[in-house]
Amino acid sequence: MKAKILKLIVTVGLFAVLIFWVFNSIEREFVDAAKERILEISNLISSSIPEDDIQSWLEEIDANYPDIQAIYIKGLEEYGEIPEYFYQNPESADLFAKLKTMDFFDYGIESTVYEEIYFHENILKLGNNQYFVTFVPVLEPEYGMVTGSLVLLHNASKILGTIRTIWGFALLLIGVVFAVSFITSFMRDPTLGFTILIVFIIVGTFIAYPLYEAFKLTIFQNGEFSLDVWKKVLTTRNYSRALWGSIKLGMLTATTSTLVGFLFAFSLTRMKLKGKKFFATMATLPVISPPFSLTLSIILLFGNNGLITRRLLGLTSFDIYGLDGLVIVQTMGMFPIAFLVLSGVLEAIDSTLEEAAMNMRANRWKVFTTVTLPLSIPGIASSWLLVFSNSMADFANPLILSGKYKVLSVEAYLEVTGMHRLQNGAALSILLLIPTLTAFLIQRYWVNRKTYVTVTGKPSARIIEIVNRPVKIFLTTMMGLISAFLIGLYSTIVAGCFVKNWGIDYSFTLENITEALSRARDALIDTTTLAAIATPIAGILAMIVAMIIVRKKFPGKKLLQMFVLMPFAIPGTLVGISYIIAFNRPPLLLVGTGAIIVINYVIRELPVGVESGVATLKQIDPAIEEAAQSLGADSPTVFRTIVLPLIRPAFISSLSYTFVRSMTAVSAVIFLISAKWYHITILIYNFSENLRFGLASVLATTLIIIILAVFGLMRLLVKKSSYMEKTIISG
Repeated sequence: MKAKILKLIVTVGLFAVLIFWVFNSIEREFVDAAKERILEISNLISSSIPEDDIQSWLEEIDANYPDIQAIYIKGLEEYGEIPEYFYQNPESADLFAKLKTMDFFDYGIESTVYEEIYFHENILKLGNNQYFVTFVPVLEPEYGMVTGSLVLLHNASKILGTIRTIWGFALLLIGVVFAVSFITSFMRDPTLGFTILIVFIIVGTFIAYPLYEAFKLTIFQNGEFSLDVWKKVLTTRNYSRALWGSIKLGMLTATTSTLVGFLFAFSLTRMKLKGKKFFATMATLPVISPPFSLTLSIILLFGNNGLITRRLLGLTSFDIYGLDGLVIVQTMGMFPIAFLVLSGVLEAIDSTLEEAAMNMRANRWKVFTTVTLPLSIPGIASSWLLVFSNSMADFANPLILSGKYKVLSVEAYLEVTGMHRLQNGAALSILLLIPTLTAFLIQRYWVNRKTYVTVTGKPSARIIEIVNRPVKIFLTTMMGLISAFLIGLYSTIVAGCFVKNWGIDYSFTLENITEALSRARDALIDTTTLAAIATPIAGILAMIVAMIIVRKKFPGKKLLQMFVLMPFAIPGTLVGISYIIAFNRPPLLLVGTGAIIVINYVIRELPVGVESGVATLKQIDPAIEEAAQSLGADSPTVFRTIVLPLIRPAFISSLSYTFVRSMTAVSAVIFLISAKWYHITILIYNFSENLRFGLASVLATTLIIIILAVFGLMRLLVKKSSYMEKTIISG
């Protein structure tokens, strides 16, 4: 062990010395080139000084060279002349006053008298910036006589930033050398070590680093620590109102969605029922539809010119915009989350407990309230908290339907795009992270509890139906009404494709289809292309991370798991804003490219794929992989030939989910799109904002068709395991 440690120290030390020498040479060459460039610009500016109208010339310098502060001194005291000072702006005058007190100032002016340029080697900190200073002689064009001096202060921030980047790369390279040496010296499976290292780099670069940069932006102003942004955010009544509005909306939506989700989950898992596939489809359809679709249909039906409110009922004062409309839309869009969680919980409950209670002469209501409902509490709590987190982070629905009702996600968006106050937008998004992250952590706590779980060696293959006929009719009727409402909403979107001008002219037309598809062609190609690129990357990465988390032990495992799951709790607005802040400068200049959108897709949907992979891997006996390793297979071979085929359902589900979510993304993508890369959901939003509901309906319907096709393909590739199915019998 000592020999390995000594070898590691020597290897890293030698490489560190070599890297230091190389990058020190790079820095010197860069600084020399920067100095030459500064001197060239100084001579160019000096030769452009006119004899008259100096102030106009200074204004041109201000416009053409924004990183330079110029002070022109006309006349020289050495020649007995009274100097006349011309300042580029008031800031130049303040800087010059400070410059005159420094010991090298007189030497710089004296150098210009002898027709020499003086470049001060040291960087000066004046005010909030750092500068290189040059003193340049001003020559009379005809005879070449010195007529004055030009003092130029060159902003050094970009040069210093490049130098920091150079040494950042040097430190990164030393870190890579250390990591590689450590892995090859101390790990039995170097491939596994490199995989873990790469995952840590991905997580650190695209999750931890952007969040750090966003938070840093809120506490630093002009390079100095300041809490002014947070004081403003926490004391402004409008922001406090928006925060409470988001929390109130989240609580109401979580409650109603959990009730509706429990209704569907209980009816489909604990009752003999006709049309189960239909109701199950209705309970999952909103998950795979674009976020604007239900909002769009609500406006078409119940808006100011809605088909029901205005056309059928003749209402003129009815207002769907605000809290009520948002709760309806979010409930219809998010109750599938509760349904999916509660279905798994209710299916896992050992039905022999309910059967035993009924054998002891407990009535059906008693069995439900004392056995079924208490055992469902973890699932109910998890569902409520998950929907609460999603509602708080929802951006798409409030953007269109909130009206005068304030929510924090929209306020953060308006601060960035409308007010151009990136610091305020980042602070509001971080503020929004607090309740969503709290809800997520509580949800994780409930999921990991074992108190209410009933697991037996041989699960019952049947479920006792504990509802009587009237209750069964009531529950079925409620599901039917909700399903009919959903069908009405989606049918409205389809109908909107063929209406000339919704709310005014309901005549049939096909112009919407041709116009929308022609205008959205590029956006549709961009969206599909980016989603197709992100999908395999996210799927493979999720399965690799799941494999590492479940099967391997290594330092920092819990930290890695925490950061991988964190994007699920981070609001999309915070992701978008933090990516703008973190990746708008070298060396990771990604803003405006398609790469940043792909990275956003991968990182945002990674938690779902990882969780799915973890759940599947825990059901697979690790002895299968150990047998392959004992026969000489390395980690990549085991993963490719053993693990991946066994977790195929989870892998395909991860691919499909990533593709669907990428196609319907809004909250983060709206900050990351550019003129070159656009997104179809943003175009739907723009059409809705401009009251072009026909065009928006066409694009929403097109997205639904694409997504349903992908999900249909997924159903063909992955089928539900028959050993989990149970038979429901009458009690």
